[in-house]
Amino acid sequence: MEQYLRETQMLDYSNKSIQELIEKQGWRNLDEYQRLKAIYNYIRDEILFGYNIDDCIPASKVLADGYGQCNTKGTLFMALLRSCGIPCRVHGFTIDKKLQEGAMTGFVYRNAPQNVFHSWVEVYFEGIWYELEAFILDRAYLEKLQEMNPDCSGAFCGYGVAVTDFRNPVIDFDRNNTYIQSEGINQDFGIYDCPDELLKEHHQEMTALKAFAYRNLGRHLMNRNVRKIRN
Repeated sequence: MEQYLRETQMLDYSNKSIQELIEKQGWRNLDEYQRLKAIYNYIRDEILFGYNIDDCIPASKVLADGYGQCNTKGTLFMALLRSCGIPCRVHGFTIDKKLQEGAMTGFVYRNAPQNVFHSWVEVYFEGIWYELEAFILDRAYLEKLQEMNPDCSGAFCGYGVAVTDFRNPVIDFDRNNTYIQSEGINQDFGIYDCPDELLKEHHQEMTALKAFAYRNLGRHLMNRNVRKIRN
């Protein structure tokens, strides 16, 4: 399991802010199950759903931002897990952009790549690898989406969600896999030891102009829209 516990440039868990958070939360004082569950819940609900400047930012930057999406929240999740002695790895995918419609709107959605880079975290616990994805959306945001769509009782795709049961998505960890976007997956890149290695081989493909527009305008409009939904 040593390879699934090592620190990397992106999983910079020796960073002072990450170590201070772990001490403040007292996660190392908990048994392994409660430690894993507490870190998972923190990433899901305290690090809000939002769009960072780039997928390649380190865990300490995600923590400083206080928000993230699948790839960036996953990076912080992995750094916290590894620093607390819980082995983990990352699984890369792409998802269809229709899953993001609603969170992305207008010209941002129209100009978004058809295949959006995606990942989830796999955690080794009690001899089992668990697939954890539902940390992406904070509970407050998801509950607002459910309020906005009271008549939807089956499958739902949009606003960062792709599930078969919109009213009862599997988002809580209790020795089980959790999913919130998995129904939108259209390409599987496989499993990697860390996000650094995944992003060396696979990343979001877009032109330099679109990348510049996303970093400086598009993501700000998306974050404003997400905040509007949550509030």
